[in-house]
Amino acid sequence: MVSSIASHEGAAGVTLTLSVGSATDVGLRRKANEDSYVTGFPMFAVADGMGGHDAGDKASQAVIAQLSAVVGAAGITPEDVADAIDAAHGSVRLVAQGKPRGAGSTLTGAAIIFQEERPHWLIFNIGDSRVYRLRGTILSQLTVDHSIAQELVDEGKLAREDVATYQGRNVITKAVGADYSDADFWLYPVVSGEKLLLCSDGLSGEVTDDALVQTLTTKHDVQDAADALIRQALDAGGRDNVTVVIVEVVEGGLDSEIDEETGVIRARLGADDEDLEANTVEIPERVKNDG
Repeated sequence: MVSSIASHEGAAGVTLTLSVGSATDVGLRRKANEDSYVTGFPMFAVADGMGGHDAGDKASQAVIAQLSAVVGAAGITPEDVADAIDAAHGSVRLVAQGKPRGAGSTLTGAAIIFQEERPHWLIFNIGDSRVYRLRGTILSQLTVDHSIAQELVDEGKLAREDVATYQGRNVITKAVGADYSDADFWLYPVVSGEKLLLCSDGLSGEVTDDALVQTLTTKHDVQDAADALIRQALDAGGRDNVTVVIVEVVEGGLDSEIDEETGVIRARLGADDEDLEANTVEIPERVKNDG
């Protein structure tokens, strides 16, 4: 397979060109693939279902079906994304009815929205699937896991580098379909040359950050990179389903500059964009997921 490259016209005549690669695999120990994903502009998302082979795949598919409702839509807003996530909660609850183990799903993703007539990533997350950003050779995790392991990291009781081997690493504290599991949101400017990596924990639990950087920087075609990351996860044990989505901003984002000493790509940010960097987004209060 080769990557998909397409241009999309947004506000004020801005044309955004993205290259997208994706891959998924059942892994070496699971009987069914309970991961699902969508890669249709302006929505890119990954869901990792839970509930066993009779419910987990249906749960993740239900989540992605709701997120896919905005594919092809022009000028979506943060509220549109939040509404789709609310609908996903309801869909998963329907899947869970009558299932002995219930059903749930993680969800992580990035939607393109326009703020001040410029494209931005609206990053969102529930659970422990992740969104990373690569600029130059610097990899940043943009999402924060909702997990017991992350809580221990926050409390200083577990080192981040030890999370992958922590016995309770798969215990999450939020899930689509569960009570009190609102999504977290962040807003970042889209920068030409950067890559976003969306993945289930079947990748992040098997492949180190250094290996992610090496693959994303040496595999210039994003589909080749996605396929390579799947192979690395399987070579490392393939203990879970693994899904990878890579989105490269070919052109149309903010201009970037290269630090001659470090080789790091840095965005040329305006004052408004500097305020947005690393800031969470306040979505108007949603109806609480109290069943």
